[in-house]
Amino acid sequence: MLIAQLASMAMNVADTVIVGRFGTTDLAAVAVGSGIYISVVISLAAVTQAVSPTVAHHFGAGRLDQVAPEFQHGACLALMLALPGVSLLLAPDPLLALTQLSPEVEMKARAYLRALACGLPAVLLYRAFHATNHGLGRPRPLMYISLGATAGHIPLAWSLVSGSLTGQPLGALGCGISTATLNWASLGAGALYATHSRFLSGLNLFRDWRRPQPQRLWQLVRLGLPMGFSSFVETTSFTFIALFVASLGAEVVAGHRIVANLYALCYMLPLALASGTLVLVGQACGAQDAGRARATAHAGVATAAVCGAALGTALWAWGDTLVAAYTADPDVRRVARTLLPYVMVFLAIDGTHTVASFSLRGYKVTAIPMLIHVVCFWVVALGGGWWLCFRTAAPMGAAGFWLMAVLGTLAAALLVLALLEFVARRAYAPMASADSAGVPGKSAPG
Repeated sequence: MLIAQLASMAMNVADTVIVGRFGTTDLAAVAVGSGIYISVVISLAAVTQAVSPTVAHHFGAGRLDQVAPEFQHGACLALMLALPGVSLLLAPDPLLALTQLSPEVEMKARAYLRALACGLPAVLLYRAFHATNHGLGRPRPLMYISLGATAGHIPLAWSLVSGSLTGQPLGALGCGISTATLNWASLGAGALYATHSRFLSGLNLFRDWRRPQPQRLWQLVRLGLPMGFSSFVETTSFTFIALFVASLGAEVVAGHRIVANLYALCYMLPLALASGTLVLVGQACGAQDAGRARATAHAGVATAAVCGAALGTALWAWGDTLVAAYTADPDVRRVARTLLPYVMVFLAIDGTHTVASFSLRGYKVTAIPMLIHVVCFWVVALGGGWWLCFRTAAPMGAAGFWLMAVLGTLAAALLVLALLEFVARRAYAPMASADSAGVPGKSAPG
């Protein structure tokens, strides 16, 4: 899972490095455009990820015949979600209205988003396949597909941005075209694997397609919408930072983009741990092994805390070198270096929060975490950051947003961890009571 996520993230890193070497204006356009795109994609894809805990529960309970219907309903849901997603990318005026971009940067950002809109349906359909494999605990094919997509994207994006393929430099637009092309290629690779894999072909994912059942579709929507909105809240809390600081100049936007990119790269490790924890917790719940589910959640949170601290330390040691690899502009480097300390602290906190949130998804608890995220990320982090950036007697600039992001995430982590412990104890109590009463077939967890 980690390798697959790092490979996917490498495409984003490659865009930043390639465009950063091409020009600051194009880098600012990619910073704003990718912020909008990532917010849309992650929010919509998270809804389709409701397939993952559902399949995990079926797998844990031994109901393999139910995997194909869940995948097919997930694919149907993906197509439904593609319509508003494509519409928003083609007409991003409500989001761009929040910025004060120069006409040149806005024009490039719009072109970049139009190219990405062409690949959005493929992204969401692939996510249904991704979630199914995820729930079955089979991430290896996802790793290979992600590695292949990244290997194809880097040379294609470079040739389009620089103009070596087209004869005319495309800048930010070239990255968008390359990303959309590889999205469709990934979907095709997933379909080929699903039809030729010995295990997946036995599940008949593409056979006996039937009319969607409203009740089953609604169950996915009811579970997935809070997941999607939580992801939307988290990602937009960063997207809006890029939009709000756009008025401070292209150098500030680009500097924020670099540190946000470094954070996102480091975040892949706790995200992989969280994804694995979700699957194992969901499978344990499906098998009605509450003790194993609780132990798995605790192990995941503890591991994420250690890894987050280690990543923050590594960023402290090599931060200047990493920033220099992105850009040669001294002003952009200066902005990025001032924001790095906040990213280091943020990593240590956000890892535990992410694993705890995903563990709750394994328990199919998604509504209350969504409410926590709204308060902590929009009100505390984004609202407080905007006030520190623009409204104090000594405005902090982009650093104000990062400071409040740290405090908002700390509050979210504490609340989600408390909720996870409550849910795990409540699920564990019936099993422990049955064991103490000598119910046949029950045994105390190790």
